Amino acid sequence: MSFWFLPGKLSDMGPREIYPNPPLALAVIELRHTATPTLGEAEQAALKALLSDSFPLARPVPSGVNVTVTPSGVSNEPTPSVPRFMARDNASAVTFRPEAIAVETTRYVRRGVLRELLRLAVAARQKVSPADGMTRLGVRYINEVRADIESPADWSQWITPALTSVAGLEDGMGRPAHTWQGLAVFGNEQEGVVVRHGNLEGYAVNPSGDLRRPTPPPGPFYLIDLDSYWTPQGETPTLDWDNIEPRYDAAALSAYGLFEQLITDNYRQEVLRREQ
Repeated sequence: MSFWFLPGKLSDMGPREIYPNPPLALAVIELRHTATPTLGEAEQAALKALLSDSFPLARPVPSGVNVTVTPSGVSNEPTPSVPRFMARDNASAVTFRPEAIAVETTRYVRRGVLRELLRLAVAARQKVSPADGMTRLGVRYINEVRADIESPADWSQWITPALTSVAGLEDGMGRPAHTWQGLAVFGNEQEGVVVRHGNLEGYAVNPSGDLRRPTPPPGPFYLIDLDSYWTPQGETPTLDWDNIEPRYDAAALSAYGLFEQLITDNYRQEVLRREQ
């Protein structure tokens, strides 16, 4: 997460730095589309063949139960197994749900690499069982910011005061804030970024999950969870790469630019640029 972006100024971006020690734990693209029938065994086999170079391992998402609470009671609706294919390093996966394609990785390299995985997934989906249109594109980056702190107030050295200023407050008994979490939405209904943040313990992304990740020692971290999105207004565009690519680039760059504003120069210099 290392790029500066001013909304509406993609062409004005300067050189982009790749940090040697980034905090990104998980990157996800979710491309929602119009509803489609459940993929059968033959269609899943065709998807696997098309994706075998990048995602050779079939690891379906197990079936489950959706629990819905309504005024009339609780309903339990079974959900079918969903096809998912993983890379051999178990760090990247693509999932095909009836209403969405999801690409995930715990070993993010750069925007162009993730974009290529999305392109492969869309091409395979549209060849095997095409969807009629796109209804939302979201790019999510879950960052676990880790740095030396002795108390929660020390996060102000690494994270912008706009997020950590609550640490300077005390209650009526003179006790400072120990933990805090927040949410902010930038933009509008059509496009923007949702930021979830707070000082937490342990991990935001489970190291023992299906996607393997480099595992730092457990301990305090600052969560910066960015969900950058675009949704069509009015007409539903076709699920074509020419429609998807510019929306992906804009959403990803929007998140990158916001991340740069949420960290301090101290964190950038002493942690992100530190060689491991």
